[in-house]
Amino acid sequence: MAAKRTLNAKNLETLGASALAELLIEVSAGNAVIQRRLRLALATAGGAEGAAQEVRKRLATIGRSSTFIDSAKRKALLKDLEAQQQAIRGPIATADPGLAVELQVRLLELSEGVLDRSSDSTGAVIGLFQRGVTVLATLAEAAGTSPASLVEHTADLLQNNGYGQFDGLIPALTPALGEVGLLQLEEALLERGGIDRLTMEQLAQGRGDLDGYLELFEPSQLTWPDTAAEVASHLLQAGRAEQALTVLDGAAAATRIMQAEEWHTTRIAALDALGRSEDAQQHRWQVFSQTLSIPMLRDHLKRLDDFADVEAEERAFAVVEAHPLPLAALQFLVFWPSLPRAARYVILHLHDWDGDVYAVYEPAAERLSADHPLAASVLLRAMVVFALSMGRSKRYRYAAEHLRQCELLDARIDNWQGVEPHSSFAGRLRETFGQKWSFWQLVER
Repeated sequence: MAAKRTLNAKNLETLGASALAELLIEVSAGNAVIQRRLRLALATAGGAEGAAQEVRKRLATIGRSSTFIDSAKRKALLKDLEAQQQAIRGPIATADPGLAVELQVRLLELSEGVLDRSSDSTGAVIGLFQRGVTVLATLAEAAGTSPASLVEHTADLLQNNGYGQFDGLIPALTPALGEVGLLQLEEALLERGGIDRLTMEQLAQGRGDLDGYLELFEPSQLTWPDTAAEVASHLLQAGRAEQALTVLDGAAAATRIMQAEEWHTTRIAALDALGRSEDAQQHRWQVFSQTLSIPMLRDHLKRLDDFADVEAEERAFAVVEAHPLPLAALQFLVFWPSLPRAARYVILHLHDWDGDVYAVYEPAAERLSADHPLAASVLLRAMVVFALSMGRSKRYRYAAEHLRQCELLDARIDNWQGVEPHSSFAGRLRETFGQKWSFWQLVER
């Protein structure tokens, strides 16, 4: 009986159309968002022209609005815009692809005004318009929109790209524009006041003008690892691996080069493309040894002969355990995973855990708790002490839970291996931080 009362589409269908219609009228009373959705659904059911008229009217209303969209109103706005876009790419596109392109362009034209008056801390609003670029490209291809028309639309949209919402517009429309359309777009943008650097790069890439693309970079810019990696990736795609390696090597002396992940990945790809597999392997090992990158080590091991990977993995563990950053070593051992080694490492480095990097300590403690309760307790304690000693009140709720977890783990620990037992730790914690009453209230709950 309970299953029949569960709210799902199948159960609601049993009520019948008349009862559902009455419920919808009742639910939508006083709710403008639901009323708009219902009107749009009715218009769509009446055909593409009616749906288009409803969408056009709603987009015009949004465009005229000057109301500030705070976090409370953001969800309703997103649902509204998504409903319009769904109607455009659904029934309207099916009946009249060209009309769908026109309406999608109109929706995208709203972006600058909407973003100007939005609180978009989550990036959800700009994300909708960025995805809308892909929708436009799909619709234009289906409609067979002429390059000339697309050039006009694209130039108009790029003139209002203050938030970078259309940074992906040219790459998305390149197949539909073609080389001729891209040249026309460049001319149109120049006539309207100029072209920024990103647009020039995208136009050159879209035309396949690799040399023209390379000319856009000053030699000094190619000493930046990320820029060098981006340029080299295009050279690799064009089969110019030697030139790609030269560009990458020009950035090898950059500060913090070991943290430039894309640079290393691209350099290895260039070495492999040149048939220098041994050099590529050495580079993978070098990067792993300094950064403890799990993907880099896995990539290295899978290229070794049978059984050689076992020996190499043992050498890798030795590198990890000798690494100067205990937190990096812990992260590696937990997520490789090698939990028994991780547990031993935690106890061995008992006094190295400050509890600060929650994103590492919390999952590490969770993974260790099943079979290695002592090591898990050490990490949980570190997070508790950090939150209290640094006065991080926003962490108190988590710290209280961590202390409760320590209490549960206490019953499963037979050998404390020189670590302070839980009862002693808990007593010392209350003695030291007894004044943190908000924390202790959370614990007592």
